[in-house]
Amino acid sequence: MDSSGRILQFDRNAAAVLARNADDLLGAGLDEVFPGAREPLLEALKAGRERTAMLAVETPASGTLDAVVTVHPMSGGPGAGGAPDLAALAVIRVPVPLADRFVDPAVIRRALLDDSLPRIGSTLDLELLARGLMDVLVPHFCNSGALLLAESHIDADEPPEGPDGPQLRRMAIGFDDEDPAWDATFPTGESFVYPPGTPHALCLASGEPVLRALGGEGAARLATAWRRPPVAELLKGASMLLLPIVSAAGVLGFFVCTRNTAHRQFDAYDVEIGMEFANRASIFVESARQYSRERATALTLQRSLLPTGLSAPSPVEVHHRYLPGSRRIEVGGDWYESIALPGARVALVVGDVAGHGVKAAVTMGRLRTAIHTLAGLELPPAEALERLDSLMRTLGEREPHFATCAYVVYDAVSGRCEVASAGHLPPLLAPPGADARYLPVPPAPPLGVGGDGPIVTREFTVEDGTLLFLYTDGLVENRARDIDDGLARLLATFGPGASARPLEDLCQAALDGVYDDQHRDDIAMLVARLARIPADHHATWELPAEPAAVRRARGLVRDRLARWDLDDLTHSTMLLVSELVTNAIRHAGGRITLRLVRESGLVCEVFDSSDGRPRIRLHDDEDDMLESGRGLHVVGRLARRWGVRRTSGGKVVWCEQGLS
Repeated sequence: MDSSGRILQFDRNAAAVLARNADDLLGAGLDEVFPGAREPLLEALKAGRERTAMLAVETPASGTLDAVVTVHPMSGGPGAGGAPDLAALAVIRVPVPLADRFVDPAVIRRALLDDSLPRIGSTLDLELLARGLMDVLVPHFCNSGALLLAESHIDADEPPEGPDGPQLRRMAIGFDDEDPAWDATFPTGESFVYPPGTPHALCLASGEPVLRALGGEGAARLATAWRRPPVAELLKGASMLLLPIVSAAGVLGFFVCTRNTAHRQFDAYDVEIGMEFANRASIFVESARQYSRERATALTLQRSLLPTGLSAPSPVEVHHRYLPGSRRIEVGGDWYESIALPGARVALVVGDVAGHGVKAAVTMGRLRTAIHTLAGLELPPAEALERLDSLMRTLGEREPHFATCAYVVYDAVSGRCEVASAGHLPPLLAPPGADARYLPVPPAPPLGVGGDGPIVTREFTVEDGTLLFLYTDGLVENRARDIDDGLARLLATFGPGASARPLEDLCQAALDGVYDDQHRDDIAMLVARLARIPADHHATWELPAEPAAVRRARGLVRDRLARWDLDDLTHSTMLLVSELVTNAIRHAGGRITLRLVRESGLVCEVFDSSDGRPRIRLHDDEDDMLESGRGLHVVGRLARRWGVRRTSGGKVVWCEQGLS
């Protein structure tokens, strides 16, 4: 155009779209072609700035269309011999008429391969990728279509092929006529097997494109084979092209592309362009497929390493929260445990393996398994952590590992706590009606580091309603905050009145301010409201180390079970008490303590001053049955379970029966 807006030159597309006769454009004003163009566009020429506007244009073939018109000022100067000056270039964009959508292979190729595909390939989410690919195919290549992938390539647990053929899942569909019948007939996410002999089964078996013209009966035959009557009407007279998606793993699936009777049918050019699209898309699909499978494997592994449930005596309330440090990884090296122990006791554990991701999670899983084993052996907290330290040193022979851990055992009969820590932050104790404080647990090196400092157990008694809070350093420390500030904030969270608040509220309050922190570590926390079991649910007696004590123990147990309405357990319990007390008298000496606890089961405990662990073993001398441990055969047959744990003054032999 010149400075007045007169058209000096135009290309053939402009002549074909904007005028019936090309001579009508030459010399015409831009505002004659686009009514209303003068004010927004021609005025821009005077200012020498680019301007874009949406204007209506009358076209001979398609009627009124919305056109995007951009005017680019140019510096041309006066033309030679009095020719008009060149002032601007106008670029006009109008939508391609529907009937001509699939006519120009160059337009199709550019729309499929250059404009959208590179942008879609950046996603690794398989479902998002499938929807994005269908948004490219429809409407640039076909009127309707679908992406189908083999189940065996999506889910590693699926067999490669079932008895009826490969199982396929419809990942996404696309259509341009807004007919809801497409979604109803071809639901996204559906898994199915194509019948043998159909074009779809042929494409999957051969890995080659399949072109079919669904003339008068083709769609009806597919509807009958699939047992879906609406297919006959939706695909009636359509042209169908199947494009296989092939990778090193084999045929992953295929694209289904269909054009209706209002457009030209697929031909060899379309097959070539479509296969180029499918080949490029297969790279994206394979990357997303591998990522999805690896991520699913990692998440399954990580989730399986976290506790699925917490157990504790009935008066002890326990709550936990776990927050991974990364949105991409759901589990790290932090863990927590609450393990109910015989005799109304519970082991509360929180630990933190150094590092992040799957490696830390695997090490955490090993430590959790070891913790459960050590808790079952009923080792004191300090000794349990020493065993864990030995395990970590063994693991560190191949790859360096270290971890911190806090281990607490609470006895809901006596209200006593045993606490030990290996390099971990101090537990927080919040008694009712008193200020919260951090327990001064004797320090020890982290697990796996080594050192001369021993791990020591600290014992103390807590009153009912006391809160015990165990946590990892991600809760109180990050790159931008000093750990002392985090500890002070946590102490304030458990201030006056905290012991009466719900544990869920306390956990949420402890997380406030760190939940959205992008630089934080994994967070694991365990809070317990400690309380004793009712006084009438347990009984303790001191017995002398003499044979007459066995008869007295049987009488005490018989009377107590009668008060508890457990007469059906009287005979078996008296026999168990006889064996345990007799064993303690013969092998330990000194005074003996008998304790009966009614909790989830009926537990009988005998305390003595010997640290020797009784064992079941066979002996030929019938008269030496108890000394050889054969009396424990009786205990093993009558009790649901039995065991031994060491105490500071000796040991406890216990057995448990189920309550009917």
